[in-house]
Amino acid sequence: MFENLNERLERSFQLLKGHGKITEINIAETLKDVRRALLDADVNFKIAKSFTATVKEKALGQNVLTSLKPNQLMVKIVHDELAELMGGEHVDINIKGNPAVILIAGLQGSGKTTFSGKLANLLKTKRSKNPLLVAGDVYRPAAIDQLHVLGEQIGVPVYSDKDNKNPVKIAEAAIKEAKAKGHDLVIVDTAGRLAVDEEMMKEIEAVKKAINPSEILFVVDSMTGQDAVNTAKEFNDRLDFDGVVLTKLDGDTRGGAALSIRSVVDKPIKFVGTGEKMEALDVFHPARMADRILGMGDIVSLVERAQEQFDADEARNLQKKIAKNQFNFNDFLSQISQIKKMGNLKDLASMIPGVGKALKNIDIDDDAFKGIEAIIYSMTPLERENPTLLNGSRRKRIAAGSGSNIQDVNRLIKQFDETRKLMKMMSKGGKMSRMMGNLPMRKR
Repeated sequence: MFENLNERLERSFQLLKGHGKITEINIAETLKDVRRALLDADVNFKIAKSFTATVKEKALGQNVLTSLKPNQLMVKIVHDELAELMGGEHVDINIKGNPAVILIAGLQGSGKTTFSGKLANLLKTKRSKNPLLVAGDVYRPAAIDQLHVLGEQIGVPVYSDKDNKNPVKIAEAAIKEAKAKGHDLVIVDTAGRLAVDEEMMKEIEAVKKAINPSEILFVVDSMTGQDAVNTAKEFNDRLDFDGVVLTKLDGDTRGGAALSIRSVVDKPIKFVGTGEKMEALDVFHPARMADRILGMGDIVSLVERAQEQFDADEARNLQKKIAKNQFNFNDFLSQISQIKKMGNLKDLASMIPGVGKALKNIDIDDDAFKGIEAIIYSMTPLERENPTLLNGSRRKRIAAGSGSNIQDVNRLIKQFDETRKLMKMMSKGGKMSRMMGNLPMRKR
């Protein structure tokens, strides 16, 4: 995410290294390079020019800070301005009403249907909502089928009517059904087109007028760059939507949409899609995104994702097992499963400061745990429960059963033993207890 922009900005800041203070002369080349980096990231020219002018004004107006070097001070100013450019403060979704109605709009291929499923999943699991998904795309039969598949995955019902070709009537009928069946949230997926056209706009305006949604979200593919911003403006002029959703932010995106869209439409970015999994949807926080753009990681979001998967009761039980040296391969499998639910592995690693840069040209397969899981699943239940039973003959059988070799099995068991010893030492010293005590994990 934003690797190229991060690299370009970092190079720009290096131009100030070795200078004792910021002056109009030595800042000129840096800001010129920053502006080029933003333009290469497909940021609107006027926005890039205004951005660097603001940074220059603030940098030259700063009092001398002895604790910060000029390049460090420039990083701080650029960070704060990037956050401001993307909206400054996080703006929450409006889910008031009984039921609350959310209308999803956007072009065909922007990821509306997938986002609708992700949003239903997020609001069901994190806000305890009882959502109903509505298949309002009457032109693409595959969209209706896709929404049903997604609904089944996340345990959310889907309202559809393949015989009805009127999206207004479908939406109205869905809201009646939601009221009758006690759903407190309705998410209406709508049809998209390959380009903005008058027929499409009139249709979605009619749906909006009929159902009076509490929230309208415009979904845009962030990989389309500046085109995404132009499309957002056209939609906003007609729909006056409440917020923007950037999808496919985990792809080879240059970041222009994220950095430009707020300034152009004056509407907040509320969510970003970061992968194909139903859990791969993040609430948008401008300051955290600025951290990531500048390669500072995003520890807060990483901890939040961890808290969603690890609950207090499980943590206490695990701590007891570690203290008694009873941590086994079943526990190990459980931990792997929870990590996988947190999202794309490379994306998770990039949230740790400094790690994103180190992994820039390294691919981390989402199936990275497959080999480890295959070895553990080739163990008998007794062996997983009692790792000390794993002698030479058992290891050979496990290697053959998992399609790996004896070296792979030995390496995993050695790493497991070392991890268990380290956890035992931390438990004895009280460090494990303090760590878990300081993490306010969710109780299920």
